[in-house]
Amino acid sequence: MPSLTRRLGWLTRSLNALSAVAVLAMMVLTCADIVLRLMRRPITGTYELMGFLAALFVSFALAQTSVDKGHIAVDFLVMRLSRRSQRIVDAVNDAVCIVLFALVSRQCVVYGAELRASGEVSMTLQLPVYPVVYGIGVGCAVLCLVLAARVVDNFNSL
Repeated sequence: MPSLTRRLGWLTRSLNALSAVAVLAMMVLTCADIVLRLMRRPITGTYELMGFLAALFVSFALAQTSVDKGHIAVDFLVMRLSRRSQRIVDAVNDAVCIVLFALVSRQCVVYGAELRASGEVSMTLQLPVYPVVYGIGVGCAVLCLVLAARVVDNFNSL
């Protein structure tokens, strides 16, 4: 039976692809703005767009980075434990992270709904802000799914 983490692979890879598109858009936007500034025609709202794209880039990359175990970890004490104990420590750590990111995801949904209801828009381009906040919430929710799958996988392998 494939692990639960691998079953979520298509979702994490899809979000990671969107994250890559956001980085590409940031690079194109930056280069275009620099070139156009040389011609005295800067792109209006570049700062806002960069902020939106950076928020989506980071939140959409969270889940795949967790699957790849690409986060920084200081585990010199845990490495000295038995394999079983390491899995228990990993499961407890992942469970704590689930709680944290579930709260972040929930609050993003609540805040996004408030922004949508109030009609909040960005200052320069007048773009609605709530889709970005919802996007952050989606990224955190998918991270929770990945972490939950890892907890189950860790306990199944004990």
